[in-house]
Amino acid sequence: MRLTAIVNGAPVIAEVAADARLLDVLREQWGLLGTKEGCAAGECGACTVLVDGLAVNACLVPAAQVHGRDVRTVEGLAQRGMLGALQRQFIESGAIQCGFCTPGMLMSAAALLAQVQKPTRGEIAEAIAGNLCRCTGYEAIIDAIEAVAAQPAPGHARD
Repeated sequence: MRLTAIVNGAPVIAEVAADARLLDVLREQWGLLGTKEGCAAGECGACTVLVDGLAVNACLVPAAQVHGRDVRTVEGLAQRGMLGALQRQFIESGAIQCGFCTPGMLMSAAALLAQVQKPTRGEIAEAIAGNLCRCTGYEAIIDAIEAVAAQPAPGHARD
């Protein structure tokens, strides 16, 4: 089938098999390698992307389901070649160690911050609950998201 979507603000097209996963199309056809495959079962969150603003596990989403929709990956957090606020704060807060979970964590955080202007630590923890990290212990990640939430935001996008 012919799949068209808006990915990170740009129109894209791909020819996909009926059983293609969004994760594979993102990586193999559109070259967006930031989205990682961890468990392939929707348990680890490494493949989290936004579809119409909602965080989803790309390993579980049939590519056909994003036809005509808006998809945002970790690459879409950067603005004009500069890291976005979340990306910068993850670095500054030491919220990145091995980095494998980072793209999914960033996308879950971006979804939360788009919906909740000043989330509590509990809301942040809940928002990233589907993202597993083996390195950081989560505190630095929660600190980074909390720091971005505390910043004045131009408009509503703080990612």
